[in-house]
Amino acid sequence: MREEHAVPSGVDNLASGHSNKYSMKVQLRYNYRIYPSPRQQQALARAFGCARVVFNDALADRQAALKAGLPYPTDAELSARLTAAKATQERAWLGEVSAVVLQQALADLNAAYRNFFASLKGDRNGRKAGPPRFRSRKDRRQAIRFTRNARFAVTPGGKLRLPRIGDVPVRWSRRLPAVPSSVTVIRDAAGRYFASFVVQASEDLVPEADAETGIDLGLTHFAVLSDGRKIASPKFLRRAEGKLRKAQKALSRKAKGSRNRDKARARVARVHAKVADCRRDWLHKESTRIIRESQAVYVEDLCVAGLARTRLGKAVHDAGWSAFTAMLEYKARKGGREFRRTGRFEPTSQVCSACGVRDGPKPLSVRVWTCAACGTVHDRDVNAARNVLALGRRESLNARGGQVRPAAVLAPAGEAGSRRGAA
Repeated sequence: MREEHAVPSGVDNLASGHSNKYSMKVQLRYNYRIYPSPRQQQALARAFGCARVVFNDALADRQAALKAGLPYPTDAELSARLTAAKATQERAWLGEVSAVVLQQALADLNAAYRNFFASLKGDRNGRKAGPPRFRSRKDRRQAIRFTRNARFAVTPGGKLRLPRIGDVPVRWSRRLPAVPSSVTVIRDAAGRYFASFVVQASEDLVPEADAETGIDLGLTHFAVLSDGRKIASPKFLRRAEGKLRKAQKALSRKAKGSRNRDKARARVARVHAKVADCRRDWLHKESTRIIRESQAVYVEDLCVAGLARTRLGKAVHDAGWSAFTAMLEYKARKGGREFRRTGRFEPTSQVCSACGVRDGPKPLSVRVWTCAACGTVHDRDVNAARNVLALGRRESLNARGGQVRPAAVLAPAGEAGSRRGAA
């Protein structure tokens, strides 16, 4: 089972001592491995293909209307065209799959257009979304979605009953906390099948803790906590490089378009899938432990996309910072904890966490430094984590109307504006 990113269902305040702008109820995605029979795999492949064709046809209709200067086809018009296409001889095979799968393909296209238009208007946070693109049958990852209208069900024997496909065996690693609202059947690049359920998870408060934690993410150590603890980086991709290099060399020697090349490609995909699974499992365990031990968690907002374009890009991707912070965020929402991201441009490595004096930038080779003002010897990463904790507390107090102005600090010699001994 994997718990993916959660989406807040509303805005509310927690009843605990620390306020949180998120609701206690979140939507979680639970993934389970499924094992369809050869006949069911063929039915799923047919459903994948039909959903792809419906998506591409609707996209082509909207692009043609744009070029001709015609009004934008609405969702109802696209749905009506789909119904008419199923009655023709060229598209009669669309009726062999569940109608809900085809309607959800249109919903995916609408969501892609909404994200694109929101990016053009500047209403969408994060990286800008481009216009929708045609789906290819050569894509290694395929997915279809069933909603409650499709009347999918979990049988008393523990199988997943899908319309027009049948009862598919499921590897239940954990019970579903609630009745799912939808299920997405996924075939990944490694040829594995998964059922991804979306459920409305109720509050799962963990016992209150007294500690608050600031986290500094890095590459030498995956994370350094404000209490001095350091979490070593497992570097899953680095450890699998030998096996991955061997599989990629075998792939490069296979003739393009041959069946042996497809087999070699699947072997490469399985190595990548193993690395991703190990990393995700480790991140879940570490994030759960931190949330259980801390009442509030503060993390620096890193520009991972920018760091990935540097010479350290491979190590940045291998670390999985974005997935880790996302896990911390949704687990804090679910458990009644407080989670905040501090400013991206805060000089956490330059400020002394003891006296607050900014000591200036330092090269990455400097791991231990001494504050010129108060003489405190700092570990670079631990000092940064403590500054992240202080910044997070300041923003939290500001949200509650508390005092956020830092206390007065004696200026060191040379910064007061007058020299010693001057009259």
